[in-house]
Amino acid sequence: MIIHLDLDCFFVSAEITVDPALNGKPVAVVNKGDIAIFSNEPKKVHISTDGGAFAPNLLYDKFNGVSRDWKKHFVDTDGKIRGIVVAKSYEAKPYGIKTGTPLGEAMALCPTLIVIPQNYHFYHLLSHELRLFLETKIPVLEQYSIDEFFGDLSGWIKDEDTHEFIKGLQAEIMERFKLPITIGAAKSKWIAKLATGESKPFGTRVVWPSDIRTFLEKIPVDEFPGVGRSFSKKLKDRGIKTLGECLECKRMFYYWGTGGKQLFHRIEGTDGEPVNPYRERRSIGISRNFQPVKDREEIMRRAMILARHLAYTIAKLGVNPTTYFFKLRYDFGESSKLSTTHNRLFNERFMLNLTRETIKRLDTYQNAKIVYLAISASNFTNAKLKTFDLLESEQDKKMASLLKSEMKLRDKYGIDVVRIAGEMAHPSVKNAQKPS
Repeated sequence: MIIHLDLDCFFVSAEITVDPALNGKPVAVVNKGDIAIFSNEPKKVHISTDGGAFAPNLLYDKFNGVSRDWKKHFVDTDGKIRGIVVAKSYEAKPYGIKTGTPLGEAMALCPTLIVIPQNYHFYHLLSHELRLFLETKIPVLEQYSIDEFFGDLSGWIKDEDTHEFIKGLQAEIMERFKLPITIGAAKSKWIAKLATGESKPFGTRVVWPSDIRTFLEKIPVDEFPGVGRSFSKKLKDRGIKTLGECLECKRMFYYWGTGGKQLFHRIEGTDGEPVNPYRERRSIGISRNFQPVKDREEIMRRAMILARHLAYTIAKLGVNPTTYFFKLRYDFGESSKLSTTHNRLFNERFMLNLTRETIKRLDTYQNAKIVYLAISASNFTNAKLKTFDLLESEQDKKMASLLKSEMKLRDKYGIDVVRIAGEMAHPSVKNAQKPS
């Protein structure tokens, strides 16, 4: 059997392990675009290897011992409340608070809401400790995100003993980590994940192959993992509202090609997709929201800082991207974005030069204020096997070698020990960027 483990309200639950008085109260963990990255303050960072929503690649030491005074984090100098809810307790849900709800709106919906600044470094460490524990209990383990895991019990636990095993595992996690967790089991990864979703909070469920049709009968289509907007619209346009109804439409799914076939077999529980302990990273990115900035020198400075941090992350993870994506957004809502492919051996200088050139190309409204910058890298290749652009190859090798030396210094003294010229903040923006 395959099991899916999903921590219940993980960020909130993690905070409760520190402050049990939060238990049973409406709590929201809130995040605000971390512009401290643009400050002149030296920073020590760690690399996160897990994924999922609101999961940054870079973890800052400054998050240790983070202040609980939400006003220091989310009330700007202009008095405006900024930030979004990234997790909420079950007690906060009846008020209509959802993931992504602006903090000001959430507080209006629930005047008694307890606001906790996100402490991702702490959540990451706790997740890592749980993973190490699970590896002693489950022979094949896949970390799907910071708060989700898949496990393959085949040849380890008899099928008929599955429910007893997951109940015991759930109790042991609660006792050891004080973290509530829901566990679903099935012959298929995605049915197991669905079983978890239908059993929250702090539930367990085994869905046997013979019970799949009954189990899916009344579950809305949108609740199935992997049903995107496109398939959801196609199904609803045809009057198909439940997963049970999907099972009667095999021919239609097959008509939609490879993606349709794959989705049908996932819903049916016959996909046969294995638990993969070594999930390949598909992309690496970094982005920041900030208050409107018109000064183009300051915008370019911030873009260079983001590019340098992304280069550090790429180097630490040991991957070689060939596709790069850039995006900026103006204060009036318009966005400008570009994807570009380069057959190059990755190095920081290339990343910085590419960022500088691309941001200039993207910035089509020179008199408008910018509120968002994003850079990501994908389409990874093996640097040892790939034949790169011969015209740039030798220079790239030299720059890659230099980057290794810089990495040693950054690992020892902090990521900001080696910076590029022009990164120091202008006096007019230093105060606004000072970490709280």
